[in-house]
Amino acid sequence: MGWAGRLVLVGLGAVMAGCQMGSGTGPGAASGADGADGARAAGKCGAVDVFVSGESGYDTFRIPAVVAVKEPGSGRDVLVAFAEGRRLGKADHGDVDVVLRRSYDGGCTWSEVRAVAESGQDTLGNPVPVAVGDSGRLVLLTTRNGGDATESAIMTGQAAPEDGRRVYVQASTDAGAGWSAPREITEQVKRPDWRWYATGPGHGVELTAGPDAGRLVVGANHSVTPPDGSTDTGAEPSHYAGHSLLSDDGGESWRIGYVDPADEGTLHVNETAVAQLPDGTVYFNARDQKGSAPGNRVHAWSQDGGATLDGPFEPATGITAPPVQGSLLQVTGGREADDAPLLMASPADPRDRAWMTVRASLDGGATWSAGYRLSDAKAAYSDLVQLDDEHVGVLYETGKATAYEAIRFAPLPLTSLKPEQPST
Repeated sequence: MGWAGRLVLVGLGAVMAGCQMGSGTGPGAASGADGADGARAAGKCGAVDVFVSGESGYDTFRIPAVVAVKEPGSGRDVLVAFAEGRRLGKADHGDVDVVLRRSYDGGCTWSEVRAVAESGQDTLGNPVPVAVGDSGRLVLLTTRNGGDATESAIMTGQAAPEDGRRVYVQASTDAGAGWSAPREITEQVKRPDWRWYATGPGHGVELTAGPDAGRLVVGANHSVTPPDGSTDTGAEPSHYAGHSLLSDDGGESWRIGYVDPADEGTLHVNETAVAQLPDGTVYFNARDQKGSAPGNRVHAWSQDGGATLDGPFEPATGITAPPVQGSLLQVTGGREADDAPLLMASPADPRDRAWMTVRASLDGGATWSAGYRLSDAKAAYSDLVQLDDEHVGVLYETGKATAYEAIRFAPLPLTSLKPEQPST
């Protein structure tokens, strides 16, 4: 059966708006360090485990993403949280679906876990939602491959073409309650010599300032085929590179923006997050996969809406993290520029995936605060969302024994994140 025939839409119009209480106990249950104090001050709840591994028919939940959107008609704020639901185990490949839950109360309670789309026993993941305008429209990019195809097999060219990485888009016009069928866009966004491919992870952005206002921008990464005559297999970190995906028609069509060159230098761009700064500049911050960046983070800026970079990626000084995905959020809401921080969430333990920390920058990512540590527990991937003018939320992987026991949502007051002295 072909790719299109194996990709199945699940629950069109059936991801209900009802808010059932999310699991607040279990592995890594919330405690005071998880933002509860700030949440109570705002009349909100504390941290909640949104996706708990071993529940809802899935062995493991991973790769969180979250966006805030207005519900059409009512105008109510809705949080839509996405994750990969891995049915049979923790591995990145296998029977994997994209699932979501929705919240009408700022993340205190959540609807039941529902699949957005599934692909039989194949892998469908890397959800990247983008909120479009204030109409309740969401666009979702995902990536898929054959369930038996590992990342290594794809990078070394051993996976069959039909099992390689493919890219899809689907949309919701009602704040994530119902979804269109996934539509393949691989030919628009993946070059023939690219092997591995991943959208995001984390949310994308709609540009709101500058000549490219209205453009959708998503961070992505790929690996390249070794050149003829090379003794490389293609699995070496030097073959990783990053790129952006752009849409100027609300997500109907997509194209490749900048492309970071692979096999050049000692920085290996992977898993790229994106934000638009108050002056219209687009900022990218990425994982350096086994490269030379001291803190395992690299960043770059774009003045043309992500189509090109002002210069190559460079080490993001002042950030210490293990090799792991990180997330970005530019705070908005009528604030003055000196009171509208750019935020970044990632683990801060350089030796392990632990210590989820939110850092802040008031100079567009050039320097960063030492950060606010949510917890000393294990932690890995994350995403950030603005809740109101005074609070943000962090959706992140965490647990006691491993970082993959639950995906937790923790609200935080912006007052706890305001940068004072940049770390050096």
